[in-house]
Amino acid sequence: MNLPYFIAKRISNPGDNSFSAVIHKIAIASVALGLAIMMIAFFVLGGFQENIKDKIFSFSGHIQIKKFSLNNSYEEEPIVVDSNRLKAVATDPYVVHVQEYAHKPGLISKDGEVYGVLFKGVAPSFNETLFDKYMVEGEFISFNDSTSTDVMISSKMAKNLGLKIGDKVINYFIMDPPKTRRVTVKGIYSTGLDTFDDQMMIGDINVVRSLNGWKNDEVGGYEVYLKNIDDIAAADDAIIGELSVEHYTERVDEKFVQIFDWLNLLSKNVSIFIWLILLVASFNMVSVLFILIMERTQMIGTFKALGASNSLIRRIFSYNGIRLVLKGLLVGNAIAIGFALLQDFFHIIPLDAANYYMEYVPIEWDWSVTIGLNLLTLILVSFVLIIPTTIIARIKPVTAIRFD
Repeated sequence: MNLPYFIAKRISNPGDNSFSAVIHKIAIASVALGLAIMMIAFFVLGGFQENIKDKIFSFSGHIQIKKFSLNNSYEEEPIVVDSNRLKAVATDPYVVHVQEYAHKPGLISKDGEVYGVLFKGVAPSFNETLFDKYMVEGEFISFNDSTSTDVMISSKMAKNLGLKIGDKVINYFIMDPPKTRRVTVKGIYSTGLDTFDDQMMIGDINVVRSLNGWKNDEVGGYEVYLKNIDDIAAADDAIIGELSVEHYTERVDEKFVQIFDWLNLLSKNVSIFIWLILLVASFNMVSVLFILIMERTQMIGTFKALGASNSLIRRIFSYNGIRLVLKGLLVGNAIAIGFALLQDFFHIIPLDAANYYMEYVPIEWDWSVTIGLNLLTLILVSFVLIIPTTIIARIKPVTAIRFD
């Protein structure tokens, strides 16, 4: 039998009314609270980042294929990609879906109210599945042989202009001469992101084609969706290799670089926060073990008088500290996972969508992070437990036995 572990196990279960019991509970609570806060922070951060990214990617794809142009407006130069090249892109191992799009700026007016919009034309290839989660009311636009006049508008637009499903509005397109199209509100969406909700109107790409005089195979660009966002750099290189010299690609994370830089900054802030929590938890455990050693001074003196080495006694208290850490990890996991489950299913903590881009605190389950935090806490806190055990070598048997 491992003698240090056996003794550590015996002294780690003090009576409920003893001073040691209180210290043990404080140690367990310290580790549990620290781990729970770290896990919840990562659950929420991951959920927030994924939620924002998902909204951006759902509207813009991961990579966009465009034609080189000196035009810096919202409108694109018409692009026609050779069918063989487009097929090569669509069948690339990194790619899961490709769809056409085109933009046209304009104005909509109702009852004297004027609202600037960016009309985004989409085709039947549009992936409605990604868009369904943002539908608030109505349904997605329908495509037919002729140009559809159905449009999707944001809930913010609908509120500002007093529009509802089935209403018809005049869309004024800024051209020379100006042109108009009468459109019908078929659906209302909401992402919580002002980038889209403030201006994006979704309709049939044939509207843009007819306004610009484009051919049926001409589009503003292509949105490419990837199987894994982590492969975006490799996928971008692969797609560029399939295109002609007049075309180029734009990564959406670079197009909305301010948003993605902000999300990365949040990750750095949370990382600093995590290390501060680990530092506090480690300091608490060191303090607790110091107290436990001082409380067991007579026991240490007795062991030394019986011939026990400093190394053996240090292992006893190290094992005792590690047992407390493990109990704290168990409680911390229960608290964090329990909270995350409640929030994920019942949304117990709401948010102001106007300020946070979502209606409730999101949760992202990442078990690799959970395991990593548990291991990091166990290793780091267990390592610093070496510090208080060094005092054992200074304890003299005669003095310790008389200690009261």
